[in-house]
Amino acid sequence: MGGDCGVSVTVPASVRALQKHSNLQLDLVGDRNLIGPLLQDVPQPLVSRLRLIHSAQRIPTGKRPQSVLRASRDSSLYLAVDLVKQGKVGAMVSAGDTGALLLIGRHLLKTLSGINKPAILATLPSVSEPCYLLDVGANPECDSRQLFEFAVMGTVLAESLGRSVPRVGLLNIGSEDYKGSSAVLQTAAALEQCADLNYIGFIEANELFEGAAEVVVCDGFVGNVTIKSSAGVANVVSKLLARATSTAEQHPLIRSLSAQLNPQRFNGASLLGLQGSVVKSHGNATAEGFFYAIEQAIREIDHGIPQLIGKRVADIMSSNQGLLTGGKN
Repeated sequence: MGGDCGVSVTVPASVRALQKHSNLQLDLVGDRNLIGPLLQDVPQPLVSRLRLIHSAQRIPTGKRPQSVLRASRDSSLYLAVDLVKQGKVGAMVSAGDTGALLLIGRHLLKTLSGINKPAILATLPSVSEPCYLLDVGANPECDSRQLFEFAVMGTVLAESLGRSVPRVGLLNIGSEDYKGSSAVLQTAAALEQCADLNYIGFIEANELFEGAAEVVVCDGFVGNVTIKSSAGVANVVSKLLARATSTAEQHPLIRSLSAQLNPQRFNGASLLGLQGSVVKSHGNATAEGFFYAIEQAIREIDHGIPQLIGKRVADIMSSNQGLLTGGKN
């Protein structure tokens, strides 16, 4: 029910996912009076793999986090996360309010042992393979321990997607070893001594899209500004390309470039560090974008991401306790 367009985006995206994955089953949590009409023309074999769970309550954007748990237990967002907690679904996807999703996720699913706080991981395009950036909004301020944990979680996700020994970089204002906040400098010192991670040093913002590292770590404030700025640039470039070719047949190269720059392809940010899979879609995502968020959730189920992170965090954190100086926030 969340996002700018609600069911007009999420339902078509769900149908497309069912068409692609013959073994997929989906629970749609929301107002059946709004969802039902959108399924009338959907073939019965697909509808048979859908279950509607009615919820007329939705969490409005901007609602104070303190009141979410008290007043929103019947909301579609709360009920959908609870399905993960109960083990009735393998993952949930939402375009709803990020703060509410984080609060409910931590309340119901709890964080993995050894993880202080979850992080939101986003995928960015690069000249080679996509880059995984975290955190992009869950934690505006982070200590060195949290940043170290982000490096571990990002590495596990990258490895699960076929990246052999993924390179880890810290997003910073320069490459010099004396630049950066105290938390960044402390994290760098710890990562340099950690034999379990392939740390390559500081990464500047312009290097994100050059394939300098597969995993890039930062606090949520920096990451959120970065991800939204990059999406804005991609949208501008895509519109300029479309305008330049609007009066003539698109060249195959232009079509290919437009597809690679399409930010909808990279929609779907994972909430890593929870005892269950939760994927956050951009609120302004199209049906195509929400479909890709569902694809991300399916990958997390297939690879058992929370379980992998839990095991790897326990192993790495136990062998590197002496490197970490940051305390819990």
